[in-house]
Amino acid sequence: MSPTSAPTASPRRATSDLALSGGTPVSKTPIPFMSTALTPADIDAATAVLKSGMLRAAKKCDELETRFAAISGAKHMMTCANGTCALQLAYEPLFQPGDEILVPAWSYIATVSMIVARGCTPVFVDALPDTFQIDMKDAAKKVTPKTRGIAATHLYGCPVDIDAVQALAQKHNLKVVYDAAQSHLATYKGKGIGAFGDAVTYSFYATKNLGTGEGGSISCNDDALAKSIKLLRSHGETDKYLHEHIGFNYRMNDITGAIGCSRLDRLPDQTKARQKNAAKYDAIIDGIDGLTPPTTTPGAEAVYHLYVVKMDTKKFTCTRDEFCKALMAEGVPSAVHYPRPLPKQPALAKWNKNDCPVSDTLSTQVFALPMHHDLTDDHFRILEEALNKVAAAYRA
Repeated sequence: MSPTSAPTASPRRATSDLALSGGTPVSKTPIPFMSTALTPADIDAATAVLKSGMLRAAKKCDELETRFAAISGAKHMMTCANGTCALQLAYEPLFQPGDEILVPAWSYIATVSMIVARGCTPVFVDALPDTFQIDMKDAAKKVTPKTRGIAATHLYGCPVDIDAVQALAQKHNLKVVYDAAQSHLATYKGKGIGAFGDAVTYSFYATKNLGTGEGGSISCNDDALAKSIKLLRSHGETDKYLHEHIGFNYRMNDITGAIGCSRLDRLPDQTKARQKNAAKYDAIIDGIDGLTPPTTTPGAEAVYHLYVVKMDTKKFTCTRDEFCKALMAEGVPSAVHYPRPLPKQPALAKWNKNDCPVSDTLSTQVFALPMHHDLTDDHFRILEEALNKVAAAYRA
């Protein structure tokens, strides 16, 4: 069956057929899980900065800020050292120590750890079982007189229900920061996600859709907030050796900025390739009983930083981890994002109220398959055969 043909049920196969048990693997060469290599154009852009001697934040960082703001739907964009710094720079002027902030139980730890670093109290909100995004109905139940904000992650490249987030924020006068580390160029109801909320943060870590090695940025649409973030980013300096506020050194450098500008040239086309590849995956996964493709938030356009499948373990004789191990033996790598929800992280256990059951369940069900712009038809042939082979062998 080709990736775009009608799905059909797989015949049951013995586990002895699996490469894990000594059978012949579908592919002896694993499919690349990601594609992060620099092109000659990226290297030339970095080399030009090295030759110039202007290594600090300068024209290339300015260019990246201007171009990425425009393509993301934001008025202001401020580059910084990495995505975690971006979160800290966004949280600092918007939240105060002691504030309660609604945070996702299902996300990468940076979203919440920087809330804690600000001296705020994280209030964990459960995830939706289909889109994996923050559940705003659960969030509404957890608002208290101390609630001052919402930190919501556009997870895996899929925007959250922004209308629901903004409605709750407006009702209770809350500030909103969106963590878009995984969602470069995602849109909601035809607008770039930079158009929404008080601030939006991005990561340019090497594996992200727009990867520069390290790096990050914060966008906003308020002039005063942009000024505050810029001051915080550079020691509160308003003139040479004149510091009006306490701040940090969280600046990007022009080598990183140059790589970002070069890769931004290709990002729209690479995003379209990811979206086409997601559609191919959907056709395959829809044909395998017990596996469910990711659902996109209504009104949103996802950019598929990760393609995350949910496994109904009741329909198989193996665990999710055993399923993934068998896939790897067939030549298909996978990854678990994430092996535990944030309230179950030791560093955040203090705030765990054991009231996020969907997130607990997702930690045993989901796994990510290779997703990037360089996947080929031959890769999808291997993926389809391996997924069907492993699913059939472990069919309950």
